[in-house]
Amino acid sequence: MKAKRQAKILELIRKNDVETQEELSAYLEQEGFVVTQATVSRDIRELKLTKISTENGRQKYAVLSEADNGLMDKYVRVLQEGFVSVDIAENILVIHTVSGMASAVGAAVDAMKLPDLLGSIAGDDTIICVIRSADSAEQVKKILLSLGK
Repeated sequence: MKAKRQAKILELIRKNDVETQEELSAYLEQEGFVVTQATVSRDIRELKLTKISTENGRQKYAVLSEADNGLMDKYVRVLQEGFVSVDIAENILVIHTVSGMASAVGAAVDAMKLPDLLGSIAGDDTIICVIRSADSAEQVKKILLSLGK
């Protein structure tokens, strides 16, 4: 039951901008899971979910990495130092970086284990990321924009 619930949580936060534990609980109940606040809190901690900023200035839960927080901070710093812009073409993200930084930023993006990121290729100042679907590409773009600030 726990594994199914946690898999559903991951699915829900990928499909919806879930801002609070209460909102996540409501989504889970709509899916037939009976949960308490303590259960949701524990699941969030075990899944290593974090809150990120969305384009409209709100916050939402996201899966960023299974890496420890120290490494995640380093990845975010590399992204922030090298990030210039990101654009979407269907399920492909094109990330532009400062000249010479694409390889480092690409490695940081790969290490973050972003949702539905299948892989990336980096040149000198451009990274191509293949995302599972166009909808997922939009979510990954939002995550990168929030982290790249």
